[in-house]
Amino acid sequence: MNIWETLTLQYKTYDTYQIILEIIAVFFGVLSVIFSIKKNIWVYPTGIISTVLFIYIMYVFGLLGDMLINVYYTLMSIYGWVLWSKNSDDHIHVEVQKASRKDWQTGTSLFIGSLLFVGTVYFYKPFIDNQFCMDGVKLGLYHLDWANYTDIVTTSLFLVGMYFMAKRLLENWLFWIIADIICVPMMLYKGLAFTGLQYFIFTFLAIFGYMAWKKNVIKS
Repeated sequence: MNIWETLTLQYKTYDTYQIILEIIAVFFGVLSVIFSIKKNIWVYPTGIISTVLFIYIMYVFGLLGDMLINVYYTLMSIYGWVLWSKNSDDHIHVEVQKASRKDWQTGTSLFIGSLLFVGTVYFYKPFIDNQFCMDGVKLGLYHLDWANYTDIVTTSLFLVGMYFMAKRLLENWLFWIIADIICVPMMLYKGLAFTGLQYFIFTFLAIFGYMAWKKNVIKS
């Protein structure tokens, strides 16, 4: 089976508008990463378009962790947009720095907090899916598959990466690289081929971004 046949099989049950929304979200997501590599503040407005669309997409496909992280992305994009604006001489580009010990402590706390929070959301997912009614509902994590557990971890990695990026820290790319690699098979498993392709592209862009930002740190 070739790639086109695989895509056709995966998307045959989707509404046309869902496919279009995913393609648009992927396009602006890739564009946002490119702007990020260039340390260009347009990373945020383009990113916001992508994350808002993915909030809906992830909700439809039951990836609550990724849905929540895209809500967080949207809020952090606004926060990062403000921070980058204040730290840019030309209001377009910013300088970057390495994470301090305090930054790593904050990042660790965010990671652990996210694991607990998203895990709790999945614990109550049967209740949420039952329109917030406990009738006949059994709470727990028994209903999760490997993709859901993976979603909890990647959500936490992305959360820290977004925080580090807003702070203009070089190490943000390390979190993106690890989480992007994990997300490729997860999205393919969930039937989101275009999104899986996006994360595949993101992996290489993140590696390139790390090298580009590292050169800037060394020069500064």
